[in-house]
Amino acid sequence: MGHLRPPRRLAPADLKGAALDYLDRFAAPRARLRQVMLRKIRNSVRHHGDDPAPLIAALDETLQWLEASGFLSDRAYAEARARSLSARGTSRAHIIAKLSAKGVESETARAAVDGLSMEYEEPELEAARRYARRRRLGPYRSEDDARAECRDKDLAAMARAGFAGRVARQIIDAEREA
Repeated sequence: MGHLRPPRRLAPADLKGAALDYLDRFAAPRARLRQVMLRKIRNSVRHHGDDPAPLIAALDETLQWLEASGFLSDRAYAEARARSLSARGTSRAHIIAKLSAKGVESETARAAVDGLSMEYEEPELEAARRYARRRRLGPYRSEDDARAECRDKDLAAMARAGFAGRVARQIIDAEREA
């Protein structure tokens, strides 16, 4: 392993630019951005022997400025993430869990998932259908004869993915779409 570059010495004035650079590359909720920035601050302070207090104070001001300026929005992050996870066939319960794991408050996460019903008549059913198609369960199995003996296994897979029994049965027992 070659020698690592020493971390850049951070001054309070650098935080805005560093945070914007990160947000340019990654969508992130407030909690995640704060975590990343604290790590940058810790590395800089450890290497250069500076006092972390002014940097940490400046970080909170920076985060407030980013939110006020519209660069950082947990609501927008949660809505976009919920939309893309649902499109991949992720259940409502798992979307909320993934958003919570990223530091999105549960109220914001739930609101984002509820917002999906604006786009789909029944978002959970639509997500379950996509999940089954992607995993080739139920009507999406390649050979019809295996379908009956795999029903319980398919229902169990749907349950593990966070879908309610009623939704799972509706999808697994559905006719194959042309």
